[in-house]
Amino acid sequence: MSTNKFLEEAIIEAQKGLTEGGIPIGSVLVHKGKIVGRGHNRRVQKGSAILHGEMDALENSGRKPASFYSECEIYTTLSPCSMCTGAILLYGIPKVIIGENKTFMGEEDLLKSKGVEVMILDNDICKQMMNDFIKAQPQIWNEDIGE
Repeated sequence: MSTNKFLEEAIIEAQKGLTEGGIPIGSVLVHKGKIVGRGHNRRVQKGSAILHGEMDALENSGRKPASFYSECEIYTTLSPCSMCTGAILLYGIPKVIIGENKTFMGEEDLLKSKGVEVMILDNDICKQMMNDFIKAQPQIWNEDIGE
């Protein structure tokens, strides 16, 4: 299990989401070793169709030029879905660090096929959070992943 400091911040975001009554998925956007955006899945809390953890972190980083994103990496507690993968590709973020991909396998192959470096940390805290949530709230989880 990794104790990466940026993944730890993404986990804190995921835990915030859970305490707010939402889905425990968190993310941080890092530029040159500094967190510039953080967020968590807020679909339930905001009644949003798109506020996944990665989308929230990007939104909270503010408007930036493409050159900025090309120097970033994004950390997420869970493998990115199609929507979040699309945003990562659109903005040219070259590296994605994923807490876990056992409870949900997102579009990692697509990211890799487009030259994005993908790193899986296989973090036990991330896996436990998602397993517990999926068991407790299967309807909300299925809605979040489009099923």
